[in-house]
Amino acid sequence: MNSSKNIPESAPVTPEQARNLEAVFNQLKPDQLKWLADFLAGHTGAAPAGKQPKLTVLYGSESGNSETLASQTAKEAKQLGFKAEVVNMADTSPEKVAASENLLVLVSTWGEGDPPETAIDFHTAFMSDTAPKMQGTRFSVLGLGDTSYEHFCKMGKDFDSQLETLGGERIHPRVDCDVDFDDAYAAWLEGSLGALVKLAGPTAGAAPVAVAKEPTQYSRKNPYPAQLKERIILNGEGSAKETIHLEFDLEGSGLEYNVGDSLAVIPHNAKDVVDAVVTASKLDPAETVTLKDESFTLLEALTSQLDLTALSKPVLNRYNEIAQSKELDAILNDKEQLLEFIDGRDLADLLTAFPAEALNAQALVECLRKLPPRLYSIASSLKAHEEEVHLTVGVVRYDSHGRTRKGVCSTFLAERIQPGESAGVFVTANKNFKLPENPETPIIMVGPGTGIAPFRAFIEERAATNAPGKNWLFFGDQHYQTDFLYQLEWQDYLNDGLLTKLDVAFSRDQPHKVYVQDRMRENSKTLYQWLQDGAVFYVCGDASRMAHDVDRALHEIIAQEGGLSEDGATEYVKALKSDKRYLRDVY
Repeated sequence: MNSSKNIPESAPVTPEQARNLEAVFNQLKPDQLKWLADFLAGHTGAAPAGKQPKLTVLYGSESGNSETLASQTAKEAKQLGFKAEVVNMADTSPEKVAASENLLVLVSTWGEGDPPETAIDFHTAFMSDTAPKMQGTRFSVLGLGDTSYEHFCKMGKDFDSQLETLGGERIHPRVDCDVDFDDAYAAWLEGSLGALVKLAGPTAGAAPVAVAKEPTQYSRKNPYPAQLKERIILNGEGSAKETIHLEFDLEGSGLEYNVGDSLAVIPHNAKDVVDAVVTASKLDPAETVTLKDESFTLLEALTSQLDLTALSKPVLNRYNEIAQSKELDAILNDKEQLLEFIDGRDLADLLTAFPAEALNAQALVECLRKLPPRLYSIASSLKAHEEEVHLTVGVVRYDSHGRTRKGVCSTFLAERIQPGESAGVFVTANKNFKLPENPETPIIMVGPGTGIAPFRAFIEERAATNAPGKNWLFFGDQHYQTDFLYQLEWQDYLNDGLLTKLDVAFSRDQPHKVYVQDRMRENSKTLYQWLQDGAVFYVCGDASRMAHDVDRALHEIIAQEGGLSEDGATEYVKALKSDKRYLRDVY
């Protein structure tokens, strides 16, 4: 063997070194040459020739952000030569994850410090005393959350701490992201992958995996300006509610979605809300401010860039560095007082209650966070409405602390955008809330109020694809006459036979209130038989009460009709979730 022939004249070695290398190579057998390659790799930080270091990108997602970022992380890792695999917490176990040499975790926090719906079982097992040891696992964690909630990024903190407790090696500090996460994510990605490259080694002798170029990706940084085609009020005259149906034009955008996905809308603040902040701050709305190297007038920044309605401890802390208010400081250091103060108040209230003489326009905008997009369950199927997307939105209006308040995005869609005008939008995928792959599988849909949205999309999809599976809808609201959303559509589907069964609950049409869970109990035998026949059970809507009440009713029905104990019913429901036959999209 004459391996020195592989040393070109342009190599950065002297003629004498080249002769010495030739002498060594000529004496080595193939297995010795391989050992030498591995030996040199250990000293240079490179991986053995042709070997791709494996990387597990584990995610737990509620709205789809963690899943999207996990895919992006794997894509970047592959370009560096890693053999990266994206894994959903819903589809794995702590034991499988413990076998990972390199692990990046991206997890969102939902509600009051809870794991995402599909990650509950994994989180419970991973935090238990029986969780497997993680010695030999290099890791880093990215948490996604919202600083307007008390338990900001609690899941990220939980996983980061437990991984260390179980013996894992943290190779890059945990990063906690607010709703405007792009910059924080980019910094974490660069740091964590950079650390892994140094420790696990870039692939030597093997090219990075080629990643196909994708079409234009619309996101919060690059939303698509979708034109509003139509807006319809769904409630009848005299209703206490204001629910609107919106249709946006996607023609030529290339935007696609699946039923079950959500549409993110980037809103603008209302003029009266902005004016109240300008008045309370006593600042010049024409003054120039800078946000992430972009210049705006203060008025522009307050209108389209910054969150003016959600107060949080971080916002109050930053503001009080300027205001230096002892009273506000006392509130910040008393949990109950803090929660009471921020409930139902906005930035204008803060500025009025605790005026700051040293406040200037730039200092004010630096106290605030980015105005986050709002996510709405898509209420249409692309197969039924080509190049369109429909939404069902409940408009929020209420009085608090002597002022009329309104939902930022819901009133933006109801008032501040007119047909023919555009709103910035992008799709967020929800792979955990889908129709069954087998079109013959029966489905049960529980969607009171605006929770009806994805089920309108489901039925449109099943109609367009001629899916033979049975479909049962539970819908509820306040009054039959004024609040039966999409009533004619549902009755047509029922008459056509596409909708097999429809049960409605209008809570205020009789002396005692009736809800969807009551209708479920009235149909307990049939509902249980559908489950026994393989039906998928879906719930969409309010998480604080409705989803809990429906879940309790489901457990009771299974126990009663299946002749099971409470523990037996719990195991039955757990199996439904494990088999992806109990799916929820709650908020």
